[in-house]
Amino acid sequence: MSLGELHHLDYLTESELMEMDTFIHRIDSTEVIYQPRRKRAKLIGKYLMGDLLGEGSYGKVKEMLDSETLCRRAVKILKKKKLRRIPNGEANVKKEIQLLRRLQHKNVIQLVDYCVCGMQEMLDSVPEKRFPLFQSHGYFSQLLDGLEYLHSQGIVHKDIKPGNLLLTTDGALKISDLGVAEALHPFAEDDTCRTSQGSPAFQPPEIANGLDTFSGFKVDIWSAGVTLYNITTSLYPFEGDNIYKLFENIGKGDYTVPEECGPLLSDLLQGMLEYDPAKRFSIQHIRQHNWVRKKHPPTEPPVPIPANAESRDPWRSMTVVPYLEDLHGYTEEDDDELYDQEDEIIYTQDFTVPGQVEEEDVYEGHADHSPALAKPACVNGTEGGSLNSKAKAERRSSSSSNPSRKGVSTASKIRKLSTCKQQ
Repeated sequence: MSLGELHHLDYLTESELMEMDTFIHRIDSTEVIYQPRRKRAKLIGKYLMGDLLGEGSYGKVKEMLDSETLCRRAVKILKKKKLRRIPNGEANVKKEIQLLRRLQHKNVIQLVDYCVCGMQEMLDSVPEKRFPLFQSHGYFSQLLDGLEYLHSQGIVHKDIKPGNLLLTTDGALKISDLGVAEALHPFAEDDTCRTSQGSPAFQPPEIANGLDTFSGFKVDIWSAGVTLYNITTSLYPFEGDNIYKLFENIGKGDYTVPEECGPLLSDLLQGMLEYDPAKRFSIQHIRQHNWVRKKHPPTEPPVPIPANAESRDPWRSMTVVPYLEDLHGYTEEDDDELYDQEDEIIYTQDFTVPGQVEEEDVYEGHADHSPALAKPACVNGTEGGSLNSKAKAERRSSSSSNPSRKGVSTASKIRKLSTCKQQ
């Protein structure tokens, strides 16, 4: 636009600008109030959906609540359109579901289960990127139990790594993600396998060198050895700038164990990362190893389960609560109703630091089937004895003066349940 054309442009006069202010309402930025979008309840069968827990190559994982048992669950949401773009995607998912339906072990994820955190997430939450020796020993022992069970069922996992090891709030480890696992034929003579789709850094030399057949069980032993190496040192025995260089280094089999591991752990790692599969340790050999049998006292604080990455909630409370409130028409006035009752016991999820499970907190047979242990948080209206007799008397007086306020909505009760702190 030329300078002459600019002089011919029409501009608003001051009076016209003043008139515009009459229909443009201006407010100060301090008066702007942000209100998050209300979460709407969504029921699928008997399950009430919660927030997103994680996302992988196959789909999303969301938290759900079983409306019949009030147990926390996690669900994988898979889209067929996305699965078709992944090699063997649909076949792997169907195979995983079939396997999970027949597996039953405390250290193997079940088809209907809930874990609060992944081992890789815990490692990433601390600067050292490793666990203390006693905590590593506890997790590795559970990994051995789960792996031995899978092998006894004729199943080769093929992708053992920290990212596929999940943890419950009571420190129980569960092997997950059986999408690339292989179920051996019931009448197979040995554990020979021909395909592998596992993570490159955890693959053994026989796969890196492109052998046509290999021992499936010894592949899992090698991957478990790399996992133990990683969680105790924060390093990997083999690295490379790209997958080709990585496989070249694995194929050579040359690696070192840091001196701080000590002679016992070094010997175990060398046995599990043996180049020749025939000489590589078996699970039975590993169980008899002195490092596994030795008791490791805690010399440094354990790595705790980190706070939720999005909500920063250190207790990892149920994300289903806002959806329950929407489902049951919860209002803020319902808060007062919770403490209007006598002789009521409210249970809250017991949050235990991994590796620090005390004997008296574990109910026999409970940890095998539910990731959360329950303990009384409020008994007869008191929470850990924090309410004195005067407060109890006030509550009794309030309850007797208003006998109609005896019902407590489910949403209100679970809202309080999720915010209780561990005593």
